[in-house]
Amino acid sequence: MSTLTFMRRAIALSHETMERGGGGPFGAVVVLDGRIVAEGWNRVTSSNDPTAHAEVTAIRAACSTLGSFSLAGGEIYTSCEPCPMCLAAIYWARLDRIYYANGRADAARIGFDDALLYREIALPIEQRILPMTQLLEREARLAFDAWETKTDKVRY
Repeated sequence: MSTLTFMRRAIALSHETMERGGGGPFGAVVVLDGRIVAEGWNRVTSSNDPTAHAEVTAIRAACSTLGSFSLAGGEIYTSCEPCPMCLAAIYWARLDRIYYANGRADAARIGFDDALLYREIALPIEQRILPMTQLLEREARLAFDAWETKTDKVRY
């Protein structure tokens, strides 16, 4: 299968699942070794899960199918440029490449504007709109200290 075939499948998912009421018009496929190992689509409104974006649902499905938290060696094809959350998930999943169709300006035009998120991430914590307060740092550090010395940890 070709890159265009994979992208066409992501685009088809975006349209088909949106028409069925699954969520917004977004679809994604994860490809490994030249084959689709998982598909995902936006399920935010149908599952009442604000994190159920197409890329995230595709990554979750791929990891479940493969029995691994790492998708190294794989690629993701998504019908739209990933939002900051999905982009972070793609990095955490260790995917090697992103292919996308619509851009973030296209998404903003139909009401999915990520500009605020991109601006906020770049700001120092104290300048962000959403207040953040650090509490009990010393107590929380105990778990980090234990992780640091744990001999059987699985790194990711």
